[in-house]
Amino acid sequence: MIGKILAACIVLTALVAGGAMYYLQVYAYYVSVDVHGSEDVLLTSQVSKQPEAIAYSDFQAIDSNSSPIRYRGCFTTAQSPQMLAQRYQVIKGAEPRVAPGWFACFEADRIGAALESGEAVAFMGTENIHYGIDRIVAVSSDGTGYVWHRINRCGTIVFAGRAAPSDCPKPPEGD
Repeated sequence: MIGKILAACIVLTALVAGGAMYYLQVYAYYVSVDVHGSEDVLLTSQVSKQPEAIAYSDFQAIDSNSSPIRYRGCFTTAQSPQMLAQRYQVIKGAEPRVAPGWFACFEADRIGAALESGEAVAFMGTENIHYGIDRIVAVSSDGTGYVWHRINRCGTIVFAGRAAPSDCPKPPEGD
């Protein structure tokens, strides 16, 4: 009898711990991003090398203070990817990060397939928005846009505990 009670306690503890881990990974820590109206979607200019706002609507985004790469956003724009590519820095090989299932507008598999097929084009949004983290913006031919963060080359090196190469910005103190 004691063995059955202990087994039931172990199973119950495992279920509670599993449920808590699932909740913490999928729901906890995420917050909605406040919409600023004109500065939410920025693309880096080929000429000035500085981020510039583009016209957009229907912006929504989520973020988390637990990790700089949890940022995801969606928007619409009347500007075509081809028109944007004439003015802004295009990124090759961009791979969107998976968003929680409840953030329905951001489907990484669909966005990745659109980027591979050429139906969407990825742009540098803001380089080093946080040290070692770039904001990437993709726009599809139907005017739907997506935003996410990725670790850049310098971040990959520094976050692995190695010294920053000379062509990278100096890491912030304490990191």
